[in-house]
Amino acid sequence: MGVYVDNKLVYIVQGGSLNTTLSLTPGSHDTVVETSDLCGSSSKLSVPITVTAKTEVWVNSPNAGKSSTVPAFVASATTTCASGIAAMELYVDGQLIETEQGNTLNYQAALSPGAHQTVVLSRDNCGGSAKTPIGLVVVGPSNTFTNLQASPVWNMSGQKAPYYDNCVDHIEPGACDGVTYSYNRNIASPSLTGSATQFNLGGSLPYSDVLFWNHLIGAFSSQNLPDIDHKLIAATKNFTYDAYFYVSSYDEVHTQALEFDINWFLNSTGMTWGTECRLRGGHVWALWNNVDKKWEATGIPCTPMKDAWNHVTISGKRNDDNTLTYQTITLNGKSVVLNKT
Repeated sequence: MGVYVDNKLVYIVQGGSLNTTLSLTPGSHDTVVETSDLCGSSSKLSVPITVTAKTEVWVNSPNAGKSSTVPAFVASATTTCASGIAAMELYVDGQLIETEQGNTLNYQAALSPGAHQTVVLSRDNCGGSAKTPIGLVVVGPSNTFTNLQASPVWNMSGQKAPYYDNCVDHIEPGACDGVTYSYNRNIASPSLTGSATQFNLGGSLPYSDVLFWNHLIGAFSSQNLPDIDHKLIAATKNFTYDAYFYVSSYDEVHTQALEFDINWFLNSTGMTWGTECRLRGGHVWALWNNVDKKWEATGIPCTPMKDAWNHVTISGKRNDDNTLTYQTITLNGKSVVLNKT
């Protein structure tokens, strides 16, 4: 017995029965099953077949469940269509909000607080399509701290190579010799709102750092949230760092790295979602390894625009066993899924 596809023999088997699986390209095909006996007789049966392309959508981010107001949608699609994927689409509550050509989607959406039904859909060039739904619950403003750059209670300390221990001149005079640092609020230009904050680092000591930080919850809270019983801190598990920063041409040449950190502490446990954009270290992102206490380059490009405002969003999660996960980094609308624990 044999199988012909479009007048070409593609399968043959001895005996009086046939059971096989064949791979066919999408489209219409003329297939024929033919049998021949030992006396020279034969018979055949024509079986017209129309093959549709199989398309699948793989969503790397976000995960279903709680989300920030600016979730990063990162997805890809595959298809058996020989002509490939035509486009990827993102729907929110039934409305198309983004279309990107090709087999990938990388888009940072802006969603209002509340429940949303989102769908990532792909369309191939053979008429096929596939979709993956993701149900999101967007956390509202009550869980968001805004305009932190305008806070008058930023803390700061210098850090000197090679150990980078904190030094604070106003506590110990001369401790930060060779390192200068300050910050200025209400900067009108450059500014997106007319009230930017400028953070400054200078001095004569090579490879010096300055650390600026703002306590949000707990002791010394700048948000009037002392959390004396530690209930807020204990319940906090999902974090989003969302900021705009300006890099001048001078900064780009003279700055080794820009660091963006989220810190969580409770009792004797502490963790840091540490990220740095290495401007003079290969223009890549690096992550802080909390276990081995060191920076690790990711190979992921970090090339902020010069003499312009850049938008960075970093998401992380504290797991039930008090390990941490780096989830995504988004720079100027393009996201990279990390999911690194």
